[in-house]
Amino acid sequence: MKRVSQITLIFTLLVTVIVSQFAYNATFANAETDRLDLKAEAAILLDAKTGRILYEKNPDTVLGVASMSKMMTEYILLESIKEGKISWDQNVKINEYVHKLSAAPGLSNVGLTQGENYTVRELYEAMAIFSGNAATVALAELISGSEKNFVGTMEKKAKELGMKDFNFVNSSGLNNKSLMGQHPAGGPEEENVMTARDTAILAFRLLNDFPEVLETTKISKLKFKDGREYPNFNWMLPGLIFEYEGVDGLKTGSTDFAGYGFTATAERNGQRFISVVMKSTSKDERFNDTTKLLDYAFSNFGKEEILPASYKPKKVKTLKVNKGKEKEVKIETKEPIELVIQNGEKNQFEPVVVLDKSKLDQDGNLTAPIKKGEKIGYVTVQSKKGDFGFLTKDGQKLASTNLVASESVEKANWFVLSMRAIGGFFGDVWDGVSSMVKGWF
Repeated sequence: MKRVSQITLIFTLLVTVIVSQFAYNATFANAETDRLDLKAEAAILLDAKTGRILYEKNPDTVLGVASMSKMMTEYILLESIKEGKISWDQNVKINEYVHKLSAAPGLSNVGLTQGENYTVRELYEAMAIFSGNAATVALAELISGSEKNFVGTMEKKAKELGMKDFNFVNSSGLNNKSLMGQHPAGGPEEENVMTARDTAILAFRLLNDFPEVLETTKISKLKFKDGREYPNFNWMLPGLIFEYEGVDGLKTGSTDFAGYGFTATAERNGQRFISVVMKSTSKDERFNDTTKLLDYAFSNFGKEEILPASYKPKKVKTLKVNKGKEKEVKIETKEPIELVIQNGEKNQFEPVVVLDKSKLDQDGNLTAPIKKGEKIGYVTVQSKKGDFGFLTKDGQKLASTNLVASESVEKANWFVLSMRAIGGFFGDVWDGVSSMVKGWF
C-alpha cells in the first residue's frame, strides 16, 4: 500500500511539472496580451527593421481589413514604377465606371472627371492620403488591364511576401456591394480579409522595400488638382486630432464588416515601430489603442548589442581541422548582433551556434586549407524566458551574424600528412598492444 502511494505521488509530481511547463509556454503570450488592455479584437506590434514581434493579440484571427488592403495596391504600384512598367507622370484617362464610383455617396473619394487625364502620382496621392477608392481602381486597371486581373496580382504578391491567411476580392478594400455591380472577385457582399500578422507582414515589406512611401503617407492634407483639400484619415499625424510624436504613416481602414482598423508606424531617435489594430468599434478607439501600443514600444524597448563583434563562443572556441598544418582553428563572430529588446533584459538572451554542415566532414571536422574570415556557420540568439519571435524568416537572419575563422590554416604537405598517418598507425598498434598486455594481468 505504501509503495502504491509513493508511485501515485511520483506520478502526480511528474504531471504537475509537465503541466507547469506547458502552462509557462502558453501563458507568456497571454501575460503580454493582457498587459495593455486593448479594445481592438486583434493587434500586433513589431520592430520595423527586423520584424521582431514585441506584442500580439489574436494575431492569426482572419478579419476584415477594409482600406488597409490599399497597402498592397501601393506596394504593387511602387514595384511597377521601380521596374519601369509605369511612370509617375504617366496619364490615366478616367472611364465612366471610375467616374461614377468617385461620385458615389458615402465612400471616401476625390472627384474624378470622365474623359479627363490624371497622372499616376495624382491618383497615388489620392489613394495613399485620402484613401480614394475610385483612384485606387483606376490605378489597378492601369497596372493589370482590369481590376479583376489586378486582384489576381494581389493574391500572387501576397504569397510572395510570405502572407498566409488572406483573401482579396478587390483593390480598394470596399465591400463588393459598394462597387456599383462590379465584382472583380468573390461574391456580391464579400470583402478583403487578412490577419493582423499578415497585415503586419505587408506593412513591414512595404516600409523596407519602398521606404519612400512615407514621403506620401506623412502628408496631413492632400491638395488635389481640383483645388480642394482632403484630410488624411490618419489622425495621429502632426496637426491632427490624435497627433503623436513620430507618426508618419501608414493606413487606416473601416467598413461595417471590418470595423475600424489602423496600421501605424512611428520613428523616434532612429528607432521605428509598426503597429496594427483590427476591428475596433470606433474611430477614436483605434487611435487610442495605437497610442497604447506605441507608448508601450517607446517606453519599454530599445536597441541593445546582445553579442559584440569578434565574440568567441564559450562552448565552441575552436574546431578541429583535417589535413592542416595546425590541428584546429579559432572561430569568432564577424559582426555584432543588435536587437530591439525590452529594457533590462539583455541578460535573458543566449547565443546559439549553427555550423555549416557542408563545411564539415563525416567526423565534424573542417578540412584545410581555411582562410582567415572564411564563413563556417552563424551565431544567433534566443530568449531564455520565451518571446514572440520574428515576423519573417528574413527577420530572424537579421538577428544573426556570420561565424568565421579568426586565422588561416594552410594545408599540410604530403610529408607531414604521411608522418601523421604513420604516427597514427603506430599509435593504434601501441594502444592495441597495451590493451592486450593489460589483459594478461
